[in-house]
Amino acid sequence: MKIELTPEQSKFREDARRFVDKEIVPFADESDANETLTDNVINKMKSSGYLGSMIPGEYGGMELDNVTLGILNEEVGRGCSSVRAILTVHGMVALGILKWGTDQQKKEYLGKMAKGEIIGAFALTEPNIGSDAKNVEATAVFSQGRYILNGKKKWITMGQIADIFLVFAQCEGKPTAFLVRKDTPGLSIKKTTGLLGMRASMIGELDMENCSVSKDCLVGSVGTGFSHVALTCLNFGRYTIACGCVGLAQACLEASSKYAKMRKQFGIPLSENQLIQKMITEMVVNIKAARLLCFHAGYLSDIGDPNSIIETWIAKYFSSTMLAKIVNDAVQIHGANGCIRGYGVERFLRDAKINEIIEGTTQIHEILIATNTLRSI
Repeated sequence: MKIELTPEQSKFREDARRFVDKEIVPFADESDANETLTDNVINKMKSSGYLGSMIPGEYGGMELDNVTLGILNEEVGRGCSSVRAILTVHGMVALGILKWGTDQQKKEYLGKMAKGEIIGAFALTEPNIGSDAKNVEATAVFSQGRYILNGKKKWITMGQIADIFLVFAQCEGKPTAFLVRKDTPGLSIKKTTGLLGMRASMIGELDMENCSVSKDCLVGSVGTGFSHVALTCLNFGRYTIACGCVGLAQACLEASSKYAKMRKQFGIPLSENQLIQKMITEMVVNIKAARLLCFHAGYLSDIGDPNSIIETWIAKYFSSTMLAKIVNDAVQIHGANGCIRGYGVERFLRDAKINEIIEGTTQIHEILIATNTLRSI
């Protein structure tokens, strides 16, 4: 079987790479240092149409197939992990509405999300609940024709700038999904700072105190919040993060190769040192392997193969763990220069660690993959 991109996909990669090199890469270190994305970067992402990459054309989106969507996340991830995070959480909310929302919700939100007029954020994690997501502690009580939400959400990517949140709460004792606007009375948002990596991902903490939303804000039905809505969104999130890891690894490879050819020790470039060549070789091989796993998962998703779910777990697991090795080698190749701002790789190292945690930790993926394998053999 021959695996290759179509001419259209190859052209898309070239265009995306140019966009990233011009509009994202030059501002990545500044965004990291200030722990915020500049308005210019956000506006460029909106005007590019990339925020609508996962939204159907009937709503004004790009309606990309999953392989092309993976290419976009790889290229943006190569430029800045924090910017790429918008594609994940915004897409998760859009996909949740598209798959499980009402016709009214689709008409009200998807067109605006495609244009970037509103930003979506995925609000599942809580102070006491991370991997055990189906046991969220936030509550929703139906009273006088409205849902009253109480509880806290933590580590919400783009929480500081999001206009709409896909919030999960226990309703009648069952996980249920709701759309909550940022200006809803009873909702307050606190800025989170001091992150290790992906520092410009605009993390926020939500506090819902008698937060009242209409019954039209229910996504899906009572009790389907985790089994249907969240799992659909999380699978998309894992796929985009896996592809983003490939992009970040590619950034490490390119930075390390350039530095090794420029830097001289003992009178010769580092690139002529066999141990450095070994590191570069392992980067190349692991990146190619991870990229193929992502393409395979994307292809299976495009054709509706149920195996796309397990293949996405595998792609996310391998991509994030191979990245951990690559970024460490990238810093090692740079030596002391790899430990200071200005060379990029110290940011890559910090960002890489976050990718081993978000949308399912490394250990959760090991449990999922092993359990699925043992069940099928």
